[in-house]
Amino acid sequence: MSINMNRNGTQTVVRPVPLTVPSKPATGSGRSIGAILVDAGRLSPLDAERIVHFQKDRGARFGDSGKALGLLTDDDVRYALSVQFDYPYLARESNLSRELVAAHHPNSQPVEQLRALRSQLMLRWFDTGPDRRGLAIVSAGSREGRSYISANLAIVFSQLGLRTLLVDADMRAPRQHLLFNLGKGAGLSDMLAGRAGLEAVVSVSALQDLSVLPAGVIPPNPQELLGRQEFSRLLQALGQDFDIIIIDTPPASECADAHTVAVRAGAALVVARQNTSSLPQMTRFTHSLREFGVALVGSVLNDA
Repeated sequence: MSINMNRNGTQTVVRPVPLTVPSKPATGSGRSIGAILVDAGRLSPLDAERIVHFQKDRGARFGDSGKALGLLTDDDVRYALSVQFDYPYLARESNLSRELVAAHHPNSQPVEQLRALRSQLMLRWFDTGPDRRGLAIVSAGSREGRSYISANLAIVFSQLGLRTLLVDADMRAPRQHLLFNLGKGAGLSDMLAGRAGLEAVVSVSALQDLSVLPAGVIPPNPQELLGRQEFSRLLQALGQDFDIIIIDTPPASECADAHTVAVRAGAALVVARQNTSSLPQMTRFTHSLREFGVALVGSVLNDA
């Protein structure tokens, strides 16, 4: 994945409506690795004592001692460290999609690139004004990786300790409920139709500071729902309780939804896939976004 950023964009300030976000769970600051693993059921108290005795005799670290005794795995140690440092991390047995590399493989090269992208987005958009909370992830064509980038970008923002909301505004072929194993509950479409409230926003318990608003029931009129003022008001209200709002969208070549979402969010990150995306199609798409006044804060060439 390669990253190219550029400056541009404005956003209208509107009066928000306050909402409530689930409280932040307790952190592991100050707790030992042994206590964390015992509490998580990964280590018995008796085995923890064995490791402590071994650790004292050898002058080694708890994690290294546990691995030497065959009582801990690398995954156990990474999990405990993630709790100690308040850094959300998914264990191998997690039922969330392996596509969520930012949580499954936080030390991998693709995730380092996502962190670099996160830093640039903070400097170029989110830190430039108090009301710049939303960012639409868009692409000109299909199968270019919008959902993958949206989900993993939301995770790396939440790993900063920022209250992050991932919104699935692809109400034609949604994927976020699959990636996060959320089932088929209410979502964005239901909220916009007045059939659901804040309960549609799901806090991801395994990933501190991350919540997801899935697409919900696939409606017959997604474009009309997104075009209503209710969508703008919803984003403004959510912006009172979330620091970052990442919005997944359908491909622009198939419908006008991405344009509408980008205008409502005020800014867009354009995704293209190596050896797949059409340059003329992408050029026409970005030009049309600029005509609508959308701030194009960057582009990502996805080679995943």
